[in-house]
Amino acid sequence: MERRESAQERFEELTGRVASVQAKIDDATARRDAAFEEIDGEAATATKERGIVAGSVPDDLLKLYDKLRIKEGGVGAARLYQRRCEGCQLELNITELNEVRAAAPDSVVRCENCHRILVRTSESGL
Repeated sequence: MERRESAQERFEELTGRVASVQAKIDDATARRDAAFEEIDGEAATATKERGIVAGSVPDDLLKLYDKLRIKEGGVGAARLYQRRCEGCQLELNITELNEVRAAAPDSVVRCENCHRILVRTSESGL
């Protein structure tokens, strides 16, 4: 009789643990699903915004960007900031920097190291 009571108590303890673990699993699953929904929404918004922006970019530049993006792991253009390409994190040498400075504002300039398109801004420090 004592063995049966002991076994019953152990069974109830383990059943409680299983219920606790299942509740944690359910909570984690719900949080994961909510995160996926949020990510899917952000991806849809980004895709829509990209389509709008891509419509204003010349076809040849868009093709170059897409080719570089695939080759460079998702980043086809990088900001030039304080003589440094933020794509490869390497500093441009003085010759490369002078070429960028001499380039027309609407020309496409590329990093000599990683070949990404360099985005020049007023904050580029040139």
